[in-house]
Amino acid sequence: LTSRFGVAPHLWRHTGSFDDVLSLADVDRLIAGAGLRRPAVRLVRDGTVIPPADYTRRARTGGATISDLVDPGRVLDLVADGATVVLQGLHRWWPPAARFCRDIELVLGHAVQANAYLTPAGAAGLAPHHDTHDVFVLQVAGSKHWTVRRPYLDTPLPRHASDHEVAATQPVLFEAEMTSGDALYLPRGVVHSAAAQRGLSLHLTIGILATTVHDVLRELVDLAAEEVRFRRSLAPGWAFDPDGAEGEVKAAIAALVDWLATADAGAVAERLRDRFVANRTPLLEGQLLEIAALDEIGDDTQVVRRPAAVAHLRVEPGGDTGAGDGGGPRLQLVLGDRRLTMPAALEPAVRRLLDGEPHRVGALADLLDAPSRRVLVRRLVREGILCTRRAPSDA
Repeated sequence: LTSRFGVAPHLWRHTGSFDDVLSLADVDRLIAGAGLRRPAVRLVRDGTVIPPADYTRRARTGGATISDLVDPGRVLDLVADGATVVLQGLHRWWPPAARFCRDIELVLGHAVQANAYLTPAGAAGLAPHHDTHDVFVLQVAGSKHWTVRRPYLDTPLPRHASDHEVAATQPVLFEAEMTSGDALYLPRGVVHSAAAQRGLSLHLTIGILATTVHDVLRELVDLAAEEVRFRRSLAPGWAFDPDGAEGEVKAAIAALVDWLATADAGAVAERLRDRFVANRTPLLEGQLLEIAALDEIGDDTQVVRRPAAVAHLRVEPGGDTGAGDGGGPRLQLVLGDRRLTMPAALEPAVRRLLDGEPHRVGALADLLDAPSRRVLVRRLVREGILCTRRAPSDA
């Protein structure tokens, strides 16, 4: 995966089944009775988005009325008439896809999203275009014909929308009939299109929303706002004086170049890492049972870092925290939806608990006394970063 990422298109044949992420039977159940709502579902026919009113209805839930409930009968009728069903944002609401995307995020260090496309036989394919994010196409069921062309714009950003006419003129790199178990990687900018197929097709698109060098530069500009010299107003009348406006821009560039030579690269990297971690929604399957059993955690309990958990651990310098700690250093643990602050003395114990190996709570005796280690472990289980593994006492 990492050797191919950002390099060139690649096709893998017969990698195995993707049914553990999403199967045709799963899609059938989701459409038929899962109570799906817009915008989790979108329908397209002949390249045109079908109005939501054609496949949604109003319904009452408790005392509230909702108007975007997906109507299974209407959806299936539209599929029978050639419409493609798009299941959007699967990484947010379908647990197998969420776990799959998180596994990729933990390898690449970039945000990952998942959509699914259910296309009936004979439906019109995609016109040649490029995406502004890298894509893995996973053929789940049926088949689909893909044409891959050279990019006309290298590594585009989201602002670089695809020009379909230009895309269609690019030289073909290869064509492939993808069948169940095949996977295709397309770096952003590579032009591609999908043709109509003979039977029902289901494929997943896994999008990689990469952090780019441009994002680093934007972060630097944001940090520059802390410098007074970059907050001053331009000279009065600059908009009506071309030479004056150019002079202002040149002065700003020169000041920025000087400031960049002193910028703290580590601080910028820290901010980017924090943002990545803070935007990784926790995957909390089983957490209700963990909370219910918190009081049972003792020295004989084994705990392990939750497999899909993302966390960033660091020690912050001292300051007036208002916590009665004398302003000493504090341990910061950045999680997907929260930030925990603890005494810095807990760092060795927390690092051990988060190393991915199972640990018996009592084995922290070399670092913490009995009450302290139980309080710490219960807190980390409560926050969803650890989960329990019951183990017999070996005391």
